Amino acid sequence: MENPALFDLPPAAASWHSGRRIGFDLETTGRDPRTARIVTAAVVEYHAQDAAEAGNATAQQDAEAQPSTPRVVEWLVDPGVEIPAEASAVHGISTDYARRHGTAAAEAVPQILHRIVEELDAGTPVVIFNAPYDLSVLAAEAQRYGADLPRARPIIDPLVLDKQVDRFRRGKRTLGHMADHYGVVLDDAHSAAPDAKAAVELADVLAQRHRQLQIPAEELHDLQIGWKAEQAASLQEYFRKTRPDAHVDPRWPM
Repeated sequence: MENPALFDLPPAAASWHSGRRIGFDLETTGRDPRTARIVTAAVVEYHAQDAAEAGNATAQQDAEAQPSTPRVVEWLVDPGVEIPAEASAVHGISTDYARRHGTAAAEAVPQILHRIVEELDAGTPVVIFNAPYDLSVLAAEAQRYGADLPRARPIIDPLVLDKQVDRFRRGKRTLGHMADHYGVVLDDAHSAAPDAKAAVELADVLAQRHRQLQIPAEELHDLQIGWKAEQAASLQEYFRKTRPDAHVDPRWPM
């Protein structure tokens, strides 16, 4: 039996998941967003009819309901630095492959940045799993090439949403584990396009199951800022017992 939602918000007629939204994901050279370089990036586009198809499922079928195939835009980037073996083992892109087949970062990064800023300026909800990492990487990369990420809203982060609606569930909350839990298909994990697609479908399933999440994207964005801060504080309190020097960053979405 699922835990009830731990908040009380009335659903709105104009829910973010009933209209156009995009998924965004990066694969990079490392875990530190301040130094990581983009290796691959993907944007997946979902439209209003996709949400309608998924929303027609019964409650018992929510986990299996999948929107139609979205339009995908991808970038393979030559990051201009060596791709560590540890990172290549995750996403499968070697330094040699990126150099031979990728677009130079000085050209690719502005393209990626322009696409995301264009969507955000249009008010399109951008769905990003663990948004602080990807957005921080993108912001750092933008600065390297004389630009910036001026506006990062509205963002929908299924990791924050899941921790809010089912905070006491045990187990890991990686994208792969959450996809398994909610019945979302994730083929070729740790590739930008499949990960971005799975993030949107996870967020859609969460909205279908928890009507409190069916509100305008701007409102949900603001709520996630507070939810993330509460989640970070709770994790920080837990770490005080075992890792007193650990710091959990409460900032969101970047």
